[in-house]
Parts: sequence; C-alpha cells; structure tokens
Amino acid sequence: MTDIDPATLTAMSPADFHLALKKLSDKDSKALMGGEHRQALLDKIFSGFPTFFNADKAKGAAARVNWRVTGAPDGGSDTYAVVVGDGACHIEKDPTEEPTTSIMLGPAEFVKLITGSGNPTMMVMTGKVKARGDLSAAMSFPNWFDTPKR
Repeated sequence: MTDIDPATLTAMSPADFHLALKKLSDKDSKALMGGEHRQALLDKIFSGFPTFFNADKAKGAAARVNWRVTGAPDGGSDTYAVVVGDGACHIEKDPTEEPTTSIMLGPAEFVKLITGSGNPTMMVMTGKVKARGDLSAAMSFPNWFDTPKR
C-alpha cells in the first residue's frame, strides 16, 4: 500500500509528505484521491507550495496557476490556485479570478507533476494533462519551488 495514512496526515511534515507522494503508484494515487480523504490530501498538498516556495528563484515573477484535479469520488473535480507575486506564494481553494495558466489533470498525473517524477511535456502531448493560458508561466512554475529530492 502506501506510506500515507490519512489518520496521521496532519502530523506529517511537508517534506515527508512530498516524499511519500513521490513513492505512490498510479493506482494508489487514484485510490487515495478518489476516496473519502481526498479533501484532506489536496489541502495538505497545496499547503506545501508556500513552504517550498523560493522567492529568490521567482524574483520578478507573477502568475496565478489554477490546478483542476479530476477524479473526485462523485466524478467531479477540485480547483486550487497557486498565486505567486511580490516575492510571495499563497493558495486559494475554489478560485474565482482569471488564471494566468490553467492546468487540468487526473490524480496520478497531478502527483507525478508536483513531485517531479513525470515528464510534463509528454503528459501534455499525450493529452493526460491539459494546459491553457500562458504556457511559458507553466513551464517556469516548477523552477520557483525547492521540493525535496530524496
């Protein structure tokens, strides 16, 4: 199974959680994100973005990236915005402002992208990830974060 226990999710450090996500198989990603703890998992994932944000690497950058993650238990999706600007990063759940870039993807692809274990170009080319808006912002986005590499 997985190293992620939804019962102890809040006790995991952002780095440990990120590394546990990286170990998930596609099947486990889909099962976790399609289950009753989906909201807690997504909230934990998105709360890590400000933690890993590197203002020096994002100097002068301004972007609002909406992530629409499909595969909810009801067949729907959840949308979060990661907003970078003025040397800061914050998260918005169910954003209403127009994004710079919008990304729609399934749970397994989402986990691969945020952990750096997937090839974003191939995912877009094969239709597993749909991106619209300013694609240069989407390509620069990962460089603004220092995620654990272990």
